[in-house]
Amino acid sequence: MMKKIIVSICSLWIICALNPLVSQAAEQKPIQIKTYHADVNGDGQNEKIQLKGILFSPDSNFYREIWTEITNKQKEGWKINYAGGGYDPTLQMIDLNHDNKKDIFYQSATGGSGGLYNYQLNTISQGQLKENPLPEQAYLSGTFEDNFNVIIKLTPTDKPITIDVQNRAEDYIRLGIYDKNGNLLESHKSVMIDPIAFFEPVLISKSKGYGLKSYQQISGAYHADRLGTVETTWYYENGEWIILQTKWIPST
Repeated sequence: MMKKIIVSICSLWIICALNPLVSQAAEQKPIQIKTYHADVNGDGQNEKIQLKGILFSPDSNFYREIWTEITNKQKEGWKINYAGGGYDPTLQMIDLNHDNKKDIFYQSATGGSGGLYNYQLNTISQGQLKENPLPEQAYLSGTFEDNFNVIIKLTPTDKPITIDVQNRAEDYIRLGIYDKNGNLLESHKSVMIDPIAFFEPVLISKSKGYGLKSYQQISGAYHADRLGTVETTWYYENGEWIILQTKWIPST
């Protein structure tokens, strides 16, 4: 009986201790992070674009909720909700789908160790708000090979890239990837390929307009064992993202 009473008292104490934190988070009021003005619906007039959010707590820089409110002089309005929250949210108004209207390109840092960002691309077409897909790497592979080599393939047709990882031999032997003679102990063992961490709008040319450049990290046995970065330049054409260029940037 005494044990149950002690447990109940402890549970009550935990609930009481957490209640102020829960209440504090719930009471956070929306913050107007930044206001932009741009023509995003193609009517020739600038809309008012307000990026707003709710902080996780008063002493935090993390926004648990982020959204955008858009209004025009005709009292029309649109709202964009962003999933996941994040740090330092920003918007860029730029025509990425080449319909002669500026799109709303959102990004915020996740705060994770991988340097990942949240992204979303929206456009207003014929008065309707739409979310556009962002580029994804359909083909990218990397495997450990004998003699302390790693083979990276950026596309099915490009020549594979060979990376000498002899300088990491001691670590890889300790982890059981190779024996001391450089023989691979597990066939077809893959390296670590991160999702795209960062997008950057880039001007392709004056006639073609803007595209996106993506940055994607490839690591060896663990995330900090960075081998290099895949930089890809994308262009939106005929309803899909096409690759203009893919480059391998080795870690120094």
